[in-house]
Amino acid sequence: REPQTGYTYATPRGHDMDSGRETEWVDITSRRATVHAFTVCHFGSEEFLPETPFVLALVEFEGVDTLLLTRIMGVDPDAPSLDWIGMDVKPRFLRNSKLKPTDVYFVPKGSDQ
Repeated sequence: REPQTGYTYATPRGHDMDSGRETEWVDITSRRATVHAFTVCHFGSEEFLPETPFVLALVEFEGVDTLLLTRIMGVDPDAPSLDWIGMDVKPRFLRNSKLKPTDVYFVPKGSDQ
């Protein structure tokens, strides 16, 4: 978050993109998160290729000014639905993360995954 304006980014960043001022890190994982938009990917980079098809989504957090691009797990990529837009989701983190894009993903809220 940019301390002077309160502009809050969903993606971690060290400096504000307009002013260049150092940002404060805030935990947004406890805020309400919903699917803003999504697509089903049938091809991906080397890291994601073994997981195709997968659902890639922009997640919107309450009180956050930008969106987070992430995977949604626990939905069927072979049966996409417009009902997913606005769906409440929650973050999940791999236990032994290696700081890879696959270490963080989201699941539908209420899911046991």
